[in-house]
Amino acid sequence: MMKGWRAIALTAVLAAIASAAGTWIGASWVLDRRAPPSLHDIVHDELELSTDQHARIEVIEARFAAIRPGLENEVRAANQELAHAIEQSDGDSPQVQAAVDHFHVAMGALQKETIAHVFEMRSVLTPEQAAVFNDRIVEALSSTES
Repeated sequence: MMKGWRAIALTAVLAAIASAAGTWIGASWVLDRRAPPSLHDIVHDELELSTDQHARIEVIEARFAAIRPGLENEVRAANQELAHAIEQSDGDSPQVQAAVDHFHVAMGALQKETIAHVFEMRSVLTPEQAAVFNDRIVEALSSTES
C-alpha cells in the first residue's frame, strides 16, 4: 500500500515540476516575442551603419548613458516622495500635490532628454535610414499592447 502512495506522490511532484517548467518556458517565449526592440537594437541591428556613423552613435549613446541614471534616480526619488506623502496624508493634501508635481517634473526631464537623444541619433542617419528609424520609433510609441 505504501508503494502506491509513493508512486502517486512522485507522479504529482513530477507533474508539478513539468507544469512549472512548461509555464516558465512558454511565458519567457511570449514575453520575448512581444517585447518591442530597444532603440539600441533598432539602430545597431536594423540600420546598416557606416563606420563613421557607428562611431558618432557610440559617442551620442555614451553621453546619454552618463546622464540617464541621474534622471532615472530623480524619477525614483519623486515616486518615493509621492508614496510617503500618500502614506502620511488623509487625502489629496498639499504634500501629495507637491509630490505629484515633483514626479511630473522628474518624468518630464527624463522624457525630454530621451527625445533629444533620439533626434541627435537620427541626425547621424542617412535619409533612408532615418525613414526606417522614424517608422520604428512611431511604431513603438503607438503600440497599444502592454
